Amino acid sequence: MKPVMLVATRLATFDFRRYLIGALLWLPVHVIPLASGLVLQRIFDGLGGDPGWALWLCAAFVGVEVARGLMIVIAWTYGVYWWAAAATLLRANALRSILTARGPAAARLPHSPGESVARLRDDVADAVDFTDESVSLAGTTLFAAAALTIMASADPVITLALVLPMVAIGVLSRLMRQTIGRLHQRARTLGAAVTSYVGEIFGGVLAIKTAGAEEAALERLREHNRRRRAAAVKDRLATDLLDATTGATVELSIGLVLLLAAPAMRGGEFTVGDLALFTSYIGWLTALPRSIGTVLYRLPQAAVATERLTRLMAPHESAGDLSRGADVWLRRDPPAVAAVPPHPGPLRVLEARGLSAGGLRGIDLRVERGSFTVVTGAVGSGKTTLVRALLGLLPLEEGTISWNGVPVADPGTFLVPGRAAYASQVPRLFSETLRENLLLGRPATDAELGRALELAAFEPDLAAMPDGLDTVVGPRGVRLSGGQVQRATAARALVRDPDLLVVDDLSSALDVETERLLWERIAGHGTLLVVSHRQAALERADQIVVLDRGRVAGRGRLGELLESCPEMRRLWSAERIAEAEERTGD
Repeated sequence: MKPVMLVATRLATFDFRRYLIGALLWLPVHVIPLASGLVLQRIFDGLGGDPGWALWLCAAFVGVEVARGLMIVIAWTYGVYWWAAAATLLRANALRSILTARGPAAARLPHSPGESVARLRDDVADAVDFTDESVSLAGTTLFAAAALTIMASADPVITLALVLPMVAIGVLSRLMRQTIGRLHQRARTLGAAVTSYVGEIFGGVLAIKTAGAEEAALERLREHNRRRRAAAVKDRLATDLLDATTGATVELSIGLVLLLAAPAMRGGEFTVGDLALFTSYIGWLTALPRSIGTVLYRLPQAAVATERLTRLMAPHESAGDLSRGADVWLRRDPPAVAAVPPHPGPLRVLEARGLSAGGLRGIDLRVERGSFTVVTGAVGSGKTTLVRALLGLLPLEEGTISWNGVPVADPGTFLVPGRAAYASQVPRLFSETLRENLLLGRPATDAELGRALELAAFEPDLAAMPDGLDTVVGPRGVRLSGGQVQRATAARALVRDPDLLVVDDLSSALDVETERLLWERIAGHGTLLVVSHRQAALERADQIVVLDRGRVAGRGRLGELLESCPEMRRLWSAERIAEAEERTGD
């Protein structure tokens, strides 16, 4: 089965009860016009007869239309739950794969958050809309089968004349399928580029203003919009062409009915009521080729959406995993789940052998419980690459990782909070309160938060904040200083009480005294793997690993390396000069 059809089938059946009830509510909406046409036939054939009977028939016609209107309201009210649940299912599975599946998520995420948002918004809607069209197609098919049977019993020749334009529309829709798919792919790609660039503008407002590049940034945005608009117009033009052509069949069909009905009516073989019946059914019959056309142009759109969403999944996952059944709660909270994965035992030793990733080649690393290990080196030596590969955030090309001597098959899903916590080189805070930024959904008491902030040397800063933990830090923490952002990131890792704390260049924005206080407090708190070139961290380290152009240039304590490793001596001299200048303010 093709991926798009597999996804559509899964979406229809994962909550089959709600989907079936919604379909059963919509079917009468499509079928009730059968009764309206028959009532109209009786009204016109009975003209000149009993006026009381005609009034009853008119009342019946109004009643049928009112019933249809009520069914539309009920169907819409109920159907939105299935649509929302199906969209949530796709988004939940994509996010589950990004956050928890084996392998590094960075390798499959788009280049910008805006592109990811566009996929989770627009492509999910395309996939669900295609599945939703199956209900309309079933209803219009049922109506067409019954209506054509009724019409054929009145006049098979005129009925055949009505069917031929509809067949032509179906053929045209099939021929345009690939063109629509290609245009839709380009429109979605360029639309995501606009979303991405808008996000980059907001994220880089300061850089744009200080460079005086406002006009250039706006012109670039205009260019993105011009390309997106041109692609969107072509995409919409193709789909509207099908809709317009399908709509034209109504006029063509009415003309054919009038041409063929006139001689039949003169001969008495075709009544005024039959004409009313045919005219009434023509508009509804065109819903069938319209539904077929909609399904045919939504099919390539859904195929594009499925392919783009599947690219977010892990390499070992497919469209089946994207749409696999999952519980979706619309009216109540989901049951509680364990926040921490089953623990294989406290860390005794974490060992990496022959790691190769990015520019790294054959790196060995051993981190024992309670130790303070520092990875240092010049800019571009591979320090950050090493810790990210160790944590499974980058794909390993070669090498093995073991925890207490047991091989770790997928470090990205194993070295997670409870076992390890990571404070990255580029801190990420959200426009929420400080409390929410530290917890990120994890339950913790104020005492636990206070302990983490104390270890991160943040308590004086917290005391100076009028709202304390409820202070809103702004997008990316813009209301905090660089040092506060770094220490808040450290506190977020510490509140998870990990066996292994991994920090990357944590103190680059701190003054010398705050930095020394920070390392003094967290050095005895568990096992630390630190990326740093700062003097305070190097002096405290139990083990220093010196990297030079992706390879280990030295290993040992600071005193040993200053004697045996030229690269360490060079780094140490440069760092001491930089810190002396920082103290004097030169």
